[in-house]
This record gives sequence, C-alpha cells and structure tokens, in this order.
Amino acid sequence: MFENALVVFFILLVVLLIATAAMSLKIIPQNFAGIVERLGKYRTTLTPGPHLIVPFIDRVKYRVDQREQVVSFPPQGVITEDNLTVEIDTVILYTVNNPVAATYEIVNYIEGIHQLTTTTLRNIIGGMTLEHALTSRDQINRSLGAELDAATGRWGIKVSRVELKSIDPPPTIIDAMEKQMRAERDKRAAILTAEGERQSAILSAEGQKQAAILTAEGQKTAAILNAEGEKTAAILTAQGEGRAIETVFQAIHDGNPDQKLLSYQYLQTLPKIAQGHNASTWIIPAEVTAALSSIGNVVGSIPVDGGGSHKRVDLDEPVDTETSAEPEGTSSAVEEAIRAAKQAESPVSTKDEPPTDQPPA
Repeated sequence: MFENALVVFFILLVVLLIATAAMSLKIIPQNFAGIVERLGKYRTTLTPGPHLIVPFIDRVKYRVDQREQVVSFPPQGVITEDNLTVEIDTVILYTVNNPVAATYEIVNYIEGIHQLTTTTLRNIIGGMTLEHALTSRDQINRSLGAELDAATGRWGIKVSRVELKSIDPPPTIIDAMEKQMRAERDKRAAILTAEGERQSAILSAEGQKQAAILTAEGQKTAAILNAEGEKTAAILTAQGEGRAIETVFQAIHDGNPDQKLLSYQYLQTLPKIAQGHNASTWIIPAEVTAALSSIGNVVGSIPVDGGGSHKRVDLDEPVDTETSAEPEGTSSAVEEAIRAAKQAESPVSTKDEPPTDQPPA
C-alpha cells in the first residue's frame, strides 16, 4: 500500500516538474515582443527567442506584433467647405515601435487610430472645396499622416503612410461634374478647331501671297524676255532688210539698167495695181506717162560701166568700181531679159521677134 502511494507521489512530482519547466520556458517569435507581468505588474519585455520566467509568478501577458501593419477604415461622411457631403475611406500603414506604450498607454490603439483619422480628415476636408479636395489628394495624405504620427507617438506607434482610397461625391454632384467636364471638353475642342482654322487661313493666305508674287515675277520675266525677243527680232529684221536693200542696190548697179528695162518693169507692175478688191475702174493719168518719161530720161543719163557683172559679189568685200565692160553686153542682156518676159506673157511670141525700143502703151 505504501509502495503504491510512493509511486503515485513520484509520478505527480515528475508531472509537476514538467509543467513547471513548460511554464518557465517561453519562446517569442521573430518581430514580436512579449510583455511579462509579475503579480499583475509590468516586469520586462521579451525579445524574439527562448526565455525562462518564474512560473506561477511571472506570465507573458501580451505578445505585440512589431511588423508594419495595414488597416483599412470604412467610408466616412465628410462635409466640404462648399457644404457638400462626400464619402472618404482611408488606408493606414503603421508600426508598433514601443510595445510597452502600445500596451499600457491605450486600451485599443487600432480604434484610437480610427477615431483620430476620422476627426482629422473632417478638419482637413472641411477647409477645402470639393474640386480642391478631388485634386489635392497628396496634400491631404501628407497633412493626415503628420497629424496621426504626432498623435500616436505617445502610444509607441509610428504611422508611416496614409492613403485615401476614394472620394465619392453624391450622384447629383457627379452628374453635374460630368456635365461641366463635358462642357470644358467641348470648349477646348471649339478653341482647338478655331485655332486650326485660323492657322489654315493664315497658311492659305501665305500660300496665295507667295503664288501671286511668283506669278508676278514670272510675268515680269516673260515680259522682259518677250521684249528682248521682239527687240532682237526687230534688229534682225532691220538687218535683213538692210542686207536685202544692199543686195538689190548692188544687183542694180551690177546690172546697169537702162530706160527700156525700167519702162518694162513699170508696165509689169501696172496690172498688179488693178488687182485690188476695190479697183473696179482704173485710169492711167497722163502725168504718169510724163513721170515715166522723166524717170527714163534720168535713168538714161546714169553713166554705165560698159556692161553688168554676171558674177555675184560678196557684200562683205568692197565693190570694185574701176572694172569696165562694153555697154553692148549690158544692152543685149537687158533685151534678152525683156524678150523672155514677153514670151512668158504671150505664147504666140517667138525668140526671133526683134526687141522694141519702147514698151507698149
């Protein structure tokens, strides 16, 4: 009986020793801190790793996570400066730097951060208009983060970042904003269209101006070239006429014409005078025959060199006026030309017809 009781005692003693050892050994995970209390009073903070405490007297009351944590708060109604209610939800990133302060300075630091965020956000948004609040998210984030960091510093909490997830105005305000934005877009489109038309008109005017300038310059150049061409043509025509006159004059002097040839040429010209469209009647005045006789007398008095030259003379070379020939050669040549002309006019005539001294009247 006694032996059985002794065995039970040893078993209970072993169990007690095991339980005591288990209660004495505490293992703290990485990035956690253990708050140890002795008889209800703070004693020490355990760092990550194994630790021994006094069982039944000391206990690890809290384990505080020291990693950076993210908490998202539900949307909160906030009134702007222009009396519009908007719904804003936020995201807070924080880290517990002092586990003792986070444990004993505040009951629930998450709830404290939530309430501080709501009140601070209302103060900040209340001084802004809706349009300013929608376009100043970075400013709101910085202001809210600074306020929360200053307020939670005594709790041993470091607020590293604050972000506004969304700012939701009322549906009527959203519709009005959409209409305003649509009007602004239409305005910008109209301005850009007007600017484009203005630039197009300016470019078109510049193009027309350049085209007019080039056209005027082309016309000026064409007029100058036409004038130069007409000038050159007139000069060449005058030179040609002068050369023709020189050639005729030289041929006349080379042929030594007499009164018979001139009279015959006059008679050859008379029918051409009567070929005009308005020449129905043609009268030869007596003064014409008298003038012809005077011309013949004058021409007959021109001295001859005894015969015409049968070789063409170059106009660029000086004419040799000292060379003389027999006058009979010139007369026979003129008579032969008159006879050939008469045969051409009247087929009845023959080559043996003797030459006449006077042309027919």
